Amino acid sequence: MRNYKKLPICTIAIAAANVLIFLGLSFMGMTEDSAFMMEHGAMYVPYLMNGEQYYTLITSMFLHFGFSHLMNNMVMLLVIGYSLEPEIGKIRFLLIYLGSGLMGNLVSAWFDVSQGSYAVSAGASGAIFGIVGALLYVAIRNHGRVGEISTRGLVLMAGLSLYYGFTAQGVDNAAHIGGLVSGFLLAVLTYWKHKPKQY
Repeated sequence: MRNYKKLPICTIAIAAANVLIFLGLSFMGMTEDSAFMMEHGAMYVPYLMNGEQYYTLITSMFLHFGFSHLMNNMVMLLVIGYSLEPEIGKIRFLLIYLGSGLMGNLVSAWFDVSQGSYAVSAGASGAIFGIVGALLYVAIRNHGRVGEISTRGLVLMAGLSLYYGFTAQGVDNAAHIGGLVSGFLLAVLTYWKHKPKQY
C-alpha cells in the first residue's frame, strides 16, 4: 500500500495553484505585460515605499511573466519538492517555501532601493531557491545525499541557476540569493535529523 503521508501534497498543491492562477490571468490579459501584472499582485517597490500594497510581497510569488517563466519554475519546484517535502514534512516545507519567498522579495526590494532602479517583479523563484537551500542543508546533515539528489548535484544546480540569472536579462538575482540563503538558514533552525534509538 502506498504511504500517502510521504506524498509531497504541498509541492503538488503549490504547483497547481501557480498553474491555475496563470491560466486565469491568461484569459484576462497579457501575463507578460508589466502594468497588467502589477494590477493583479506583482510587486513594485515604489508602492511599498509609500506604504501601499504590502500584500504583493506574498502574491507576487504566485505570478509569472509568460508560459516559459511558469514552466521553468514549476519543473524546478516539483523536482526539489519531491525530494525535500517527504524528508522534512509538510509544515516545515510550507514554512521554508513561504518564508524564503518573502525574504527573497524583501532582499530584492532592498536591492532595488539601494540601486535606485525599479521594475515590476513576480515569480516563485525566490521561494524555489529557498527549498534548494533547505535541501542543500538536509543533504549535508544526511552525509551528502537526500533521495536521488547529492550535495554535489545540488551545488551544481544552484550554481548553474545563479549563473543563468547573472547572464540573462530581466532575472531577479537578489531574490534568488535572498531565497537561497533564507532557505538554508530556515532549514538549520527547523530541521533535526532523527537519531535511531538504542536499546
